[in-house]
Amino acid sequence: MTDWLYRYPTLHSGKLLKRYKRFFADVQLDTGEIVTAHCPNTGPMTGVSTIGSAVQISHSDNPQRKLAYTLELIQVHDNQPTWVGVNTMLPNRIVKLALAKYLFPELGEYSQIKSEVVYGEDKKSRVDFFLTGDDNQPPIYLEVKNTTWAQGTLALFPDTETTRGQKHLRELTALLPQTRAVMLYFINRGDCSEFAPGDMTDPLYGKLLRNAIAQGLEILPCRFDVSPEGIKYIGLAKLKL
Repeated sequence: MTDWLYRYPTLHSGKLLKRYKRFFADVQLDTGEIVTAHCPNTGPMTGVSTIGSAVQISHSDNPQRKLAYTLELIQVHDNQPTWVGVNTMLPNRIVKLALAKYLFPELGEYSQIKSEVVYGEDKKSRVDFFLTGDDNQPPIYLEVKNTTWAQGTLALFPDTETTRGQKHLRELTALLPQTRAVMLYFINRGDCSEFAPGDMTDPLYGKLLRNAIAQGLEILPCRFDVSPEGIKYIGLAKLKL
């Protein structure tokens, strides 16, 4: 029995014709029908949005939605044919399920999982997860970053300059050493065995990350196997700094 963390709803196969205005993707289904799907990904999707790529989209019967279809998966060929998850609404949901199952032994013991907890100097930021245990354990602030860009078997984040990501690193670093701060990179494809910061796209992010690690920031580059059936956790990638 496969330990799926998440099972996709019934998906429809097609090929990507065009992605535009960030949130729209035109897809030709295997039936020949052309539909416009919602693309729940604000990033450039570097290396994974090649026109003509095989895609998988889900369908919703919700009459309130403007677009019934959602772009879920794109197939890439950097190594072997590999499905990449591009729905950025899913990683936090999946990490929460994984935390509930204690799939990350590196985090140690915790008994409470809270989401979207306010933190930071100006109290205007929210950390993805806040983990607490008994009074003798420092709390854990855990941030999740969806990672889809790859060069060979090396996963890279970010795939573009990210002032928001830089801010998150600064805020997590400011928590140290009084508490634990963890950056979890959700590698949303199963063909990458290593992880590194994307210095080519955002050298400042790479500098901030290395500085944060030197001060005690913990890094979890988590590999996930992704297929039209679902998503499962397959362990940590090797960190390359």
